[in-house]
Amino acid sequence: MSEPASISTGIAARYATAMFELASEGKALKALEDDVAALEGAMESSEDLRDLIHSPIYGRDETAAAIGGVADAMGLNAITGNTLRLMASKRRLFVMPALLTALREMIAEHKGEVSAEVTSAKALTKTQMDKLAKSLKAQVGKDVNLKATVDEDIIGGLVVKVGSKMIDTSIRSKLNALQNSMKEVG
Repeated sequence: MSEPASISTGIAARYATAMFELASEGKALKALEDDVAALEGAMESSEDLRDLIHSPIYGRDETAAAIGGVADAMGLNAITGNTLRLMASKRRLFVMPALLTALREMIAEHKGEVSAEVTSAKALTKTQMDKLAKSLKAQVGKDVNLKATVDEDIIGGLVVKVGSKMIDTSIRSKLNALQNSMKEVG
């Protein structure tokens, strides 16, 4: 892991731990989980929000006011909204993607679940998602929350990441392996 990435992860982990503990004490874990999902969706769909958290051209006060407005408009829990305002005032909003990932992992661990990222060439049906979740549960021994993405470049098959483990059954990886084997021969 590069040094800037490890610094971002460390900062995000500290904020995530504080948020998780406050939500746990205040019996607001469900609200925190809803906020994480809402923020992930907003970051995925809003280029303006991504620009706000990454752009250095906005001042501290301007960023804090903007992120506060976003939190209020989205109806986020007070813990989440106040943390985002604090992060903006400290110029730490750039760690928000890592913060959301850390929070999702903490919440899943608390619930006895594990998160898995699934990449497929085309969108999986509900039945396929259920079968995959059941199969992964049998392997890891915990309930599995699937986060599915589509990447047509993998041609077919799946790439599944559960924690630090990755299972790559994509056609792209098989073609790459075949190509490497052919290079070794000739």
